[in-house]
Amino acid sequence: MDSMTSTHRLPLLAGLPLAVGSGLAIPVQGRINGALGARLDDGIAASVVSFSTGLLLMLLISLVLPRGRAGLASILPAVRNRAFPRIYVLAGGIGALFVFAQSFTVGILGVALFTVATVTGQTLSGLLVDRLGIGPAGKKSVTGIRIIGCVLTIAAVAWAVSPRFSAAAGGTGAGAPDAGPSALLLPLLLPVLAGFLMSFQQAMNGTATVHYGTPIAATLVNFVAGSLVLWTAYGIKLAVAGPGNPLPGEWWYYVGGPMGCVFIGLGALLVRSLGVLVTGLGMIAGQLLGSLALDLILPAPGTVVAPATVLGTILTLAAIVLATLPWPRGAFRR
Repeated sequence: MDSMTSTHRLPLLAGLPLAVGSGLAIPVQGRINGALGARLDDGIAASVVSFSTGLLLMLLISLVLPRGRAGLASILPAVRNRAFPRIYVLAGGIGALFVFAQSFTVGILGVALFTVATVTGQTLSGLLVDRLGIGPAGKKSVTGIRIIGCVLTIAAVAWAVSPRFSAAAGGTGAGAPDAGPSALLLPLLLPVLAGFLMSFQQAMNGTATVHYGTPIAATLVNFVAGSLVLWTAYGIKLAVAGPGNPLPGEWWYYVGGPMGCVFIGLGALLVRSLGVLVTGLGMIAGQLLGSLALDLILPAPGTVVAPATVLGTILTLAAIVLATLPWPRGAFRR
């Protein structure tokens, strides 16, 4: 059994950088899935490709690595013996919803609004999931400092992406196209819901990881469930509308799935040590840092990197430190 998941908990100073590092994969995956969805002219097909490549990678890892084989052998006994609620094996459906939301709503809302929507949902649910004690770290108090840190995180993310709002309003950037608030309401609800459910996915994966003995098995089960959901949706789409454009030949269109393996696997590992909220906030920090790096190194058409982008990212990191450090009782009382 993987000793890290079975007997040891990572300290905050070790776990939080790992959470930030895993979050770096999210904007890379989003850029790839968005480009693939546009190339195929089919958001469902892009999601299917992303999850299917991730599933193939996880199957390979599970068969080649000794820990992967041990985890593979532990899945059915853990589910059969009800070591955790069986609905946890469907956590991958939440990942499918997130990828689906990426592929379908980024073109409508723009990257900025999509990011704020998912971060808002994820931050709020992180507080709730920790308070309910759904994850393997158990219940964590909803303190005033944690609430302030979460509110500051959402505000800082909004500030960091605000230049994209301005560019979209001026018709010069890759933001939301001209549309009234009512036209954006339903597309906006999807990434909010996807972000809200992500904390539950991390808690479910973390609990399953404890019983499987390795995050490899939990990540594999995620990709199996998500692929089943997406292939079913794609089958319905094919029956109704037929196939879209053929698959592209460029290799990089198929890296989105492996990026998902990184943040799902690390998330499943880290929630036991850090809790759901801190893991999620660390990933949000990595997401902003990764987005900033992408915009600087490989800018997409309409990319805006303004002082608010950098300062908002720095404020996000400060807000996450505020929310995650173990402040002593009474430290912020008069």
